Amino acid sequence: MREIKQIFCIKWGTRYGPEYVNRIHAMVARNITGPFRVYCFTDDVTGIRPEVACYPLPDLGCPVPANAPGKFRKLGLWNADLFGLTGVALFLDLDIVITDSLDALFEYGQPDDVILARNWVKPFERLGQTSVFRFPVGKHGYLLEDFRANAESLAQKYQFEQRYVTHAVRGGIKFFPSAWVRHFRLDCLGPWPLRYLRPAVLPRNARVIMFPGKPDPADAILGRWSEKAIHQSPWQHLRAAGRGEHLTGWRFWHHVKRYLYPVSWVREHWRE
Repeated sequence: MREIKQIFCIKWGTRYGPEYVNRIHAMVARNITGPFRVYCFTDDVTGIRPEVACYPLPDLGCPVPANAPGKFRKLGLWNADLFGLTGVALFLDLDIVITDSLDALFEYGQPDDVILARNWVKPFERLGQTSVFRFPVGKHGYLLEDFRANAESLAQKYQFEQRYVTHAVRGGIKFFPSAWVRHFRLDCLGPWPLRYLRPAVLPRNARVIMFPGKPDPADAILGRWSEKAIHQSPWQHLRAAGRGEHLTGWRFWHHVKRYLYPVSWVREHWRE
């Protein structure tokens, strides 16, 4: 019997609705071979398609740290007993776009490896990005146990859950090949002047595109930076920066850099 490929995602709060989970399932189904199962850990199962196996949010075992911006709830996935689940799992953030086969992400390295996407926002820090990572379920329970014992201090030290994971895995982490997992703003939009000249590109050999922060895939489809914005022509966007009296200093450049054309390949891949 062929081993079932396990895909994990997590959803809490109201930022992402059930359609994000449903799209994860649909994108996985189009880009994987052999049997698979998508698991969603969530505080609200409303609207999630029945093919997705839903479990409650894993218990962090301590208050969510208030002194750091990282999404530390995700550390609950490292529980030594995660609802009895075992084997290897590929975790995907809800705001990713799958553009090619995921098979290689299951085949890369050894089954007991912890493999993360590389975080190139900080190129001089050997930092992993947990928007996409693979891990052996239940085999690194100490990560959560150690965090529970000193949550506020560790959150203050590492600030982000992915930095804690990068440094706390015993034996070290590995990285997926950089060409497979790409960052939308860095690798697809490119430097800010290019954003006024052409739409975001889909890098060759990319299998997953991460969307940390903003824009989300839904925004990229419409050519806007957030749900509060509207798409404008490049000239309209630049004129708005010049007219806005409140846009001075860094706020001016913040606005200028936040431009993108509608992205057709995101619409093509990010769908049910």
